[in-house]
Amino acid sequence: MNSTIFNLNVNDFIKGLVITVLSSVLTLVYDVVSAGSLVFDWKHIGTVAATSGIAYLIKNLLTNSSGKILEKESK
Repeated sequence: MNSTIFNLNVNDFIKGLVITVLSSVLTLVYDVVSAGSLVFDWKHIGTVAATSGIAYLIKNLLTNSSGKILEKESK
């Protein structure tokens, strides 16, 4: 079940963790491909991962159980 507006549940945090890991991996792959070598900028990768995970949690915090942003729960 989706969480109600201004609430987060365990699934929100698990999905946020998945988003964080995926964004880290994709950033790592992009950096390696664009640089042409195996040089990692861990600070950049961590920043992207943290901001994407936090953005996902904020989106879920502001979304009701129907998926509508900043709307009250429908009865």
